[in-house]
Amino acid sequence: MSADPKTLLADLLSQALKSVAPDHVDTPIVLERPKQASHGDFSSNLALQLAKPMRRSPRDLAALLMAELPASPQVAKVEVAGAGFINFTLASDAKTSVVQAVLSQGERFGRGAATGTKVQIEFVSANPTGPLHVGHGRGAAYGASLASVMDFAGHTVAREYYVNDAGRQMDILALSTWLRYLANFDITVPFPPNAYQGSYVIDMGGEIRNAHGDRFAKVTAEQVLAGVCSVEADKEDHLDGLIANAKRLLGEDYAWIHDFALTEQLGDCREDLEGFGVPFDKWFSEKSLFDTGLVERAVTALEKQGHIYLQDGAKWFRSSTFGDEKDRVVQRENGLFTYFASDIAYHLNKYERGFDRIIDIWGADHHGYIPRVRGAIAALGLPVEKFEVALVQFAVLYRNGQKAAMSTRSGEFVTLRDLRKDVGNDACRFFYVLRKSDQHLDFDLDLAKSQSNENPVYYIQYAHARICSVLAQWNGVERDLLDVDLSRLDGERELALCARLAAFAEVIQSASADYAPHQVAFYLKDLAGEFHSWYNAERMLVDDEALMMARLALAAAVRQVLVSGLALLGVSAPTSM
Repeated sequence: MSADPKTLLADLLSQALKSVAPDHVDTPIVLERPKQASHGDFSSNLALQLAKPMRRSPRDLAALLMAELPASPQVAKVEVAGAGFINFTLASDAKTSVVQAVLSQGERFGRGAATGTKVQIEFVSANPTGPLHVGHGRGAAYGASLASVMDFAGHTVAREYYVNDAGRQMDILALSTWLRYLANFDITVPFPPNAYQGSYVIDMGGEIRNAHGDRFAKVTAEQVLAGVCSVEADKEDHLDGLIANAKRLLGEDYAWIHDFALTEQLGDCREDLEGFGVPFDKWFSEKSLFDTGLVERAVTALEKQGHIYLQDGAKWFRSSTFGDEKDRVVQRENGLFTYFASDIAYHLNKYERGFDRIIDIWGADHHGYIPRVRGAIAALGLPVEKFEVALVQFAVLYRNGQKAAMSTRSGEFVTLRDLRKDVGNDACRFFYVLRKSDQHLDFDLDLAKSQSNENPVYYIQYAHARICSVLAQWNGVERDLLDVDLSRLDGERELALCARLAAFAEVIQSASADYAPHQVAFYLKDLAGEFHSWYNAERMLVDDEALMMARLALAAAVRQVLVSGLALLGVSAPTSM
């Protein structure tokens, strides 16, 4: 029999199942923690599962199963409740044994066994056309936390950022930078309203002037505008005309301007994310898909399978066959591949790298993009079940009661860097994962900065700091806490804390399976709340040494789980507040 209470109870029920229903021994045994403490420590619906196939009353079956349960000193009480649930109440020493488990395992406590599953999580992947804003921050925090949770749950996780370094958006950034550069030499071209407006573009233009003088300014405004339609006629055609002229006038130097702007913005993005505690194992270049011929190979593969047709000189993917609302162009009449074509190639590359699960984290506004990508994967003959998309709603920041705009083109946005400077990394990381990723999030700036119990990250960190203070006052050897008599932990609050600690591994597995790191955040709030309640009701450093040592052991176990849980969310655990 297992020493883990949940595994022990499953073993006991399995033995009873063999006696009561030998033809149904494959019935899955599910044990859950009841929401109400009066219902015991664990509850099983095994009798309800057996009722239909055995044509018996669930309560009768529950009574039979209970009668056949082998005796165990770790189980204090078993009873049938409600429609036929079997509720278990553990003996006190079975509950408190988790303290010794936490202290002996340390940071390994709660970690799942290696599954051998290779998981790739691609997240953020914002166009490198400007600083990350607070909307990108939520995707970054969610993706990083999910990756950490899944790694802790036992999976092998690869974190990836897809760099959109090819295509029109980068051309717009290159043009925007060049026009701002030209302005330094009084070559004034009306700045397009749909180009990138931020001050960072002006700064890049200035950097080019300082480093290269007028090397890229051997033109006139009239040459830049030659043959370009007016903004009023069509602002997108106007922009494309300016880009075409820039490429023609600059010749080989256009690639330098393009690469300079890309390098500057991608470097800024990397630095920002590193400062936010969001690491990536790979920065994957979209351009590499074209350089290696993978885009062309992917489209050719779809053609061979009969999923491509020609219309008006363009190649179309039969996306509607796979549940999309309409077919999609993959190669335009001018021979250029679309963004969708490179996305198909990118996902083909992911499969060819041998991942068992492929998780894309997208903004909620990309919901309609899922059917076409899923359809392309199916059309290539790849297992669609490996591919999943987690949607993230952009966070909305409220400052002084006013909603902040976040448009990269217009330059009117609050950067992630500014938000981090304002409220700190810890509050940013925690607040971003306080809701399910697909739920709307209003970022309460005032609450995030407050030092009060209403601020959840402060409340949790304060619990950790309190424990550190108590252990410092004790000034003993923490290794001695491994062998204390835990039978003195018999109070209601103490046993509730032990039960909460024991649930940590279950929370990790659930958060991993559901792609829901917010479950870890909720768990930490509950754990901190139960600790504060106990701390306020009982003294830790009492004269009774056996009682003091037992309480210190429990406090140290709570501290360890707080540290582990906060680390998964990218939040620090300060020793003093």
